[in-house]
Amino acid sequence: MNFHSKQTPEPDPNITPLIDVVFLLLIFFMVSTTFTHETQIKLDLPEADAEARALDKNYIDVTIDAQGGYYINQLQPRDNEPKTLKAVIKKALKQINLPKRQLPFVISSDAKTPHQAVVTIMNVASQMGFSHITFVTKEPTETN
Repeated sequence: MNFHSKQTPEPDPNITPLIDVVFLLLIFFMVSTTFTHETQIKLDLPEADAEARALDKNYIDVTIDAQGGYYINQLQPRDNEPKTLKAVIKKALKQINLPKRQLPFVISSDAKTPHQAVVTIMNVASQMGFSHITFVTKEPTETN
């Protein structure tokens, strides 16, 4: 008679399903996360009572700061001459494969931007054949 008990080895937990679930959650959150388009340029947008529209990812984004400086798709031209602005816009167009007639031209200008700066970029856009010019504004704040 043998009264010695057999020692059973401790079971090793299988962590493969746990790793699978963690990776699936990671992929889910990576795919479902939305990223906002934030710019490094400080703007105080003008207010307007307009309906908000969603933009496609393909557009020319022109930002004009309070001093009248231009940023075209985050690129700053060396000067504010129309010829230079056209060259920078052409450079931005090379990255987008859509005809200019269909491409939105979005102008984001500070509320204190000189009027001439906005007129200049609108004139350049018109000369280059853009037909969809849009302005970015913010909703008016409620004052009681």
